[in-house]
Amino acid sequence: MLAACQSVTGPPAPVAAVTPTASIAALYLRPAERSLVEGIRLYEDAAFDRAETALHEALREGLADGRDQAAAYKYLAFVACAFDRLAECESNFESAFAADPGFALNERELGHPLWGPVYQRVAAAHAK
Repeated sequence: MLAACQSVTGPPAPVAAVTPTASIAALYLRPAERSLVEGIRLYEDAAFDRAETALHEALREGLADGRDQAAAYKYLAFVACAFDRLAECESNFESAFAADPGFALNERELGHPLWGPVYQRVAAAHAK
């Protein structure tokens, strides 16, 4: 019975490699990243003209991470598709793939009737 109370010790469990991340507060101090956050917020608030301006500004100001650049282009594509500017929509999706080769829409975004088909066309071209 006492044996059951003994603790079993062995090698410590491996610690997963942790990739350091930047603080959101620190990123928000960067003009480009702040413009990206603002652009996404404006998009979600349906202020599409202002969202486009902020997203273009984020790209001009030099977003450091390709995934952030792809996100800016994604939202620009959404706005362009929503306003029937299909060539611009496609171009923005192309730019998103150029910025981040792993760029992908989530399931909800992929099923959208306006930009889903445009994205699928561009994604298929990149898969070749």
